[in-house]
Amino acid sequence: MRARGSWILSFALALALSLSGAAMAADFLGPESCKGCHPAAYDAWMQSKHARAGDSLSEAQQKDARCLSCHAPDQASQGVGHVTCETCHGGGQYYSPNYVMKDAELARLVGLVDPSEKACRNCHDASSPSLKPFNFVESLKAIDHWSAARTGKSARAETPSPEPVKKK
Repeated sequence: MRARGSWILSFALALALSLSGAAMAADFLGPESCKGCHPAAYDAWMQSKHARAGDSLSEAQQKDARCLSCHAPDQASQGVGHVTCETCHGGGQYYSPNYVMKDAELARLVGLVDPSEKACRNCHDASSPSLKPFNFVESLKAIDHWSAARTGKSARAETPSPEPVKKK
């Protein structure tokens, strides 16, 4: 059993290293693919302005690259007309399988992104047409979809735990 586990880890590490650049260009699977394992996060996203970002644009703005760069940043490459889970967390093609998501380090190696203030400020900056300045700390609270307080569960409740090893 140990040899098999080592082989899987070695394979995953080799895959991660070979795909490190490609993982950032991974295909999107869509927010519905996240919903099965992360229902509370999906519901929080559905209630957010990000889920309707493309809808807030006028017909003319929907053709303006300056508007689309924030309201539908993945439309050209992925055909996605809003700001989705994968806009912030990276395309899920390589990290979405359950066996990968059970290993946080592996998931990050193959493309799962932990968004930062810098990533948010790509769109929420001084030049964005907003009536009030962007406050990262307050905005983070508004999109919280990961904390135990938001989900009403323990932080690990959404991630299925591995099956216990049966002794012979």
